[in-house]
Amino acid sequence: MAISAVLQKEIYKKRHSFVSISPMLQATVKASRNFNATDDAEILYKAMKGIGTDEEAILQLLVARSNAQRQQIKVAFKTLFGKDLVDRLKGELGGKFETLVVGLMTPPLAYDVSLLRNAIKGAGTDEKVLVEILASRTPEQVKDIVAAYRKEYDNDLEEDVSGDTSGHFKRLLVILLRVSVPQCGVDMFLWSQVLFKAGEQKFGTDEQTFVTILGNRSAEHLRKVFDAYMKLAGYEMEESIKRETSGGLEDLLLAVVKCARSVPTYFAETLYYAMKGAGTDDNTLIRVMVTRSEVDLLEIRTEFRKLFACSLFSMIKGDTGGDYRKALLLLCGGDDE
Repeated sequence: MAISAVLQKEIYKKRHSFVSISPMLQATVKASRNFNATDDAEILYKAMKGIGTDEEAILQLLVARSNAQRQQIKVAFKTLFGKDLVDRLKGELGGKFETLVVGLMTPPLAYDVSLLRNAIKGAGTDEKVLVEILASRTPEQVKDIVAAYRKEYDNDLEEDVSGDTSGHFKRLLVILLRVSVPQCGVDMFLWSQVLFKAGEQKFGTDEQTFVTILGNRSAEHLRKVFDAYMKLAGYEMEESIKRETSGGLEDLLLAVVKCARSVPTYFAETLYYAMKGAGTDDNTLIRVMVTRSEVDLLEIRTEFRKLFACSLFSMIKGDTGGDYRKALLLLCGGDDE
């Protein structure tokens, strides 16, 4: 992705400052103190030189460096050897391990932008990616994504999303992309009544009311509305959404509600269901582990252990294999059994 270093620096200064608890305290991947980009570039070059590839050396080094440090290694590798590091890694690695490593080598903003582009420009629409990113990112992050998407593809993200989706699902995605100023200062009980009348008290469901109210309010405001709704209806907002909506709209509304309550809990559930049952949703597993490892993966691990009868570490260990598993477990950063 050819997003300028200046734009990346400017954008991520804001992106990583928006966390109630310092992201470094909740990250499993942190900057290496004894970092030397040139030394690391030489280690990677040797790991890929000649016949065979030292995958162990590659994963041990890259997971032990922050994303910002990996970008410096890319520059040093190009300077020393005249080759693009990511291209070399793609040529030496394969499968899910390659996908994970390429994700780790991509700047966070560029990664989000590329995920969204692929979700709407490939064969069909990957609604899961649209839901996850647009429901979980902060308003400032969404603004950054929209700006970077326009710069990278010379296209408007809202127009591309609108052209690939429909109905109330599309309307809520557009609201989230526009990052309107949250409406506050209004009686929470009033909004809870409006939602109750739009769903449980109505024959059929007024989806537009759910979309408008849940899409245009801050997380803090929504949590107060949820509390008022519980007192009025006698059950949680999520229960009403499951009863009153379906399909992509249901998934998106639930994601918005869950992220308003707790982003780490939302991702703990996302990871669990990516591995639960027959087969593994590796794309989701990779996406979440890459994007949250420097943000709140420690907190996600804590919530995972509270919710389920195993640790995130043990579930990854039992559901994956090879160098792919080794890298994921290093990103996980420890076992909570």
